[in-house]
Formats: sequence, C-alpha cells, structure tokens
Amino acid sequence: MADFDCIVIGGGPGGLAAAYGLHERGLKVAVVEKDLWGGTCPNRGCDPKKILMAAVESQGRSEALQGHGLTGVPQIDWSSLMATKRAYTEKIPTGTQGGLQSAGIANYHGEASFEADGGHLTVGNTQLSATNFIIATGQAPRIPNITGQEWLRTSNDFLDLDTLPADITLMGAGYVGIELAAIANAAGSQVHLIHHSDRPLRGFDGELVTALLKRLMVDGIDVQLDTDITAVTPADDQYQVTTASGKTWTTGLVFATAGRLPVTAGLHLERVNVTTTAHGIQVNDHLQTTNPRVFALGDVVDRPQPKLTPVAGFEGRYLTQTLAKKDQPAITYPVIPAVVYGKTQLAQLGVTPATATQQPETYAVSDLDLTSWYSYRRIQDADARIKVVTERSTQRIVGATMLSSEAEQLINYLDFVIQNQLTPTDIDQAILAYPTLASDLTYFG
Repeated sequence: MADFDCIVIGGGPGGLAAAYGLHERGLKVAVVEKDLWGGTCPNRGCDPKKILMAAVESQGRSEALQGHGLTGVPQIDWSSLMATKRAYTEKIPTGTQGGLQSAGIANYHGEASFEADGGHLTVGNTQLSATNFIIATGQAPRIPNITGQEWLRTSNDFLDLDTLPADITLMGAGYVGIELAAIANAAGSQVHLIHHSDRPLRGFDGELVTALLKRLMVDGIDVQLDTDITAVTPADDQYQVTTASGKTWTTGLVFATAGRLPVTAGLHLERVNVTTTAHGIQVNDHLQTTNPRVFALGDVVDRPQPKLTPVAGFEGRYLTQTLAKKDQPAITYPVIPAVVYGKTQLAQLGVTPATATQQPETYAVSDLDLTSWYSYRRIQDADARIKVVTERSTQRIVGATMLSSEAEQLINYLDFVIQNQLTPTDIDQAILAYPTLASDLTYFG
C-alpha cells in the first residue's frame, strides 16, 4: 500500500496548484484523476471556449466597423476553428500527466473511493493511504429531468462538434448558455436560447443583463424567457422541442446549459463523515470539511464565491500553506472578477450596484454611457456602458459592472485598482499609455 502525506483527488487547475505547492515544500503527494488530466477548464471549459470565442470576437469587431473603414464581414469556418481548438486540447491530458511524472509526483488514473477507516482510498485495485486528503473534483453539466432527457447534449459535446447544426436549442441562459449561443450564432446557426425564469444571470446587474439579452436578440438569437422545456423527442434526424405552454419547434440538437452539479458520486463521502449539500461539499474558513483530515477546494465546494478556475487555483495555493505549516489564518478572498464572454461582454467586480443602492450613505453609483468616449467610439462599440461604485469616505472605486466588447480587459484593470485600494490621486500620479483603456481609469473615480 502506497502511503502519502497528502492525496489530491482531481487533476484540474485547483488540485494541481495544491499538489505542486505541497510537493515543492517536501511533502509526499499523489494526485488521482478519473477523467481527463488537466480538468474541465483546459479540456472542456474556459480554454477551448475562448479559442472558439476568438473568432467570434474578431467577427464582432469587424461587424462594428462596417462602413467605418472595413468592408465585408469574415465568416467562421467551423471545421478549421474546431481543428485549432483540438490542436490545443488534445495535448492537455498527456502534457498534464507528463508534468506530474517529471516533477516526481505520484499519479493514479481511476475513480477514487474512500474506505470507512478514513485514512485509506481505493483507486481501482490500488489502495492508498494519506495523512490528509484534498477533494478537487469540480462540477459536471446538469441534465434536467424531462421527457427525452437522454437526447440532451451538454457543453462538453458542443465544444467538440465536428459539424455545427443549422439550428440548435440551449436550455438555460446562464454563463454557459449565453456564451455558447454567441458562438453558434456567429458561426451561422439559428439559436434558441431558453430560460426558465424572467431573470437570467441573477448575480449580475439587472439592467445590464437586459441590455445584453437585447443585443443577443439584435444578433438574431431567439431568446425565450419564462419558458420551460418539458420534452425533447426525435423527429427524423432532428428533435422536436415542446414547452410547458405547448409551443413546439424542430431543432438539430438540444443542449442542457442550465447549471452544473458537484462531482461527488462514487467518493463515498458518507464513509468519512464529510457533509455535503446540493451545492457541494461544506467547508470551514480553512477549506476543511467536517472531517478534519479532508479538505476541499474549487467548484466542488459549497461557497458563495464564483465557481471559477482562478478561484480554485487561489484555494489550491492557500491549502499549500495550510497543510505545509500550522496555525495558518483563515482564507480571505480578494475581489473576484466574473465575465460572460461574447461579441459583447458582461463583466462584474467587487461591490455591486444593487448593494451600493441599498447603502447610499456608504456608496455612490455612477452610471456611465461610454459609447461617446474615444476608446469605444473608435471601435464603434454601440453597447458600452459601465456602473462604477465608489466609497464615499475615500472616493476609491470598490466595484464595477460593465457591458462592452472591451469589458474583460477593463474589469482586470479595475481589479488591480480595487485590490490595491488606489485612490483617484494614486491613479492620477501614474502615466499610462494613451489612448488606451487603462488611460481611461482616471475618469472613473
């Protein structure tokens, strides 16, 4: 039986950050992965999605500049775009495992299962023991319980389609649904984006979410809110979709994009007294579960912070310190940016406009139409808008929500401003390249 100081269950970004960090500090570490080495993000998530999105964003910029210096909008070649994506993703599993092997970190491929004694783990026919365990198994797409659920595809399938159907339906207008809708629409598909309530993306500012949905509809996406799909049935080589109101249509493929579920099945956490909820594994402020020898990080954890790859990596680095040294302080998260990608991006960071409005004595909100600002006018960004939250006592920026083709860039600049508690005077003291998005920071305070 192999014995370790720590066994990490899950070979994604968060688990790997912890594994490498602990190994560098002299601990004997093993990593167990039952699926693709590297995890969701580089194989079936953010990285391949952004490769596809690169073509979408370029097409969007070209569309905006028609009549302003450009003629002709480039068309997306799905097969060559997918080939570019696969050239990246196909190397991830072997490269990730090879990195572990080169570093001298033990690695096992198979499904992990805790034994009742609390100190042992079974992976296939192999038994492993450890002083501590880290669960970093992430999430997987949720398949809704409807008639014909066996015909539903997921984002995993979308990101590896050989051919994109002429018509697709997406069940759920969260991050995944909206982003896949933008990709498919740009590539020439008729897209039906269906959401069960009248308010998608509840964590974001309502007005800017509405503006984003209007932009999607202008782009030709069929957005249906307050709509429940109740059945999906085969119709020759396509599928018939039926809603609760009785509306039907025929589509090439139907994708379940309404949320994700924590991957805990098969671990037998009940054997080691680890408490879970429908949202994941419960942890304390040291990422420790109800079993003091078992920790958890990343998307599998039930916590209020956004379930994003950088957050998992941050938690992995935190556990490196916690397990390598005693008496570490509780985890404290920095501000965390969240972005919905597309031709038009929605980004948010820090104190939200909704929170600021509820505390008017503490915060002020500036709602700025940026379409006439030079940085956005030069690229003909017709949707550019930002809500900036400032702290009245210091005039420091403490939050922002933005809609723009440049939102992902500006939100990161504001992340630096907020994290370092820069005042308007501090920003004014910097000389930044002009004209750039960064040089606009002086106008937001």
